[in-house]
Amino acid sequence: MTALLTEHPHLGVEPVLRELHIPSSTYYRWRQAEKEPCERIRQDTELTGQIRQIHQDSGGIYGSPRIHAVLKREGVHVGRKRVERLMRQAGLAGISPRRSKSFTRRDPDAEPAPDLVQRNFTA
Repeated sequence: MTALLTEHPHLGVEPVLRELHIPSSTYYRWRQAEKEPCERIRQDTELTGQIRQIHQDSGGIYGSPRIHAVLKREGVHVGRKRVERLMRQAGLAGISPRRSKSFTRRDPDAEPAPDLVQRNFTA
């Protein structure tokens, strides 16, 4: 809609809004939000900066549970899901723990060991 108003400034805001069946209060509230974001967005921006700093201090290892715990220790009251969402939006992720149990993969080029016992498994 803003592209339409930018391309055709002679049309005026009110007639365009009337044709699109959009209340003028919605348009002006949206324009105000562009200039001055709401409290939630400002808090998210500040919190994202703190999350980035904690993530960087941990060497990029901490995920959302640990970052949430650090924020809680620092006295920042924030939900775990909000930390997860802000980390996802910022492109931050922790490193998953290594798997302790692994299995051996057979080398297809290796020769099998000889059967020295001469086992017979037929019924």
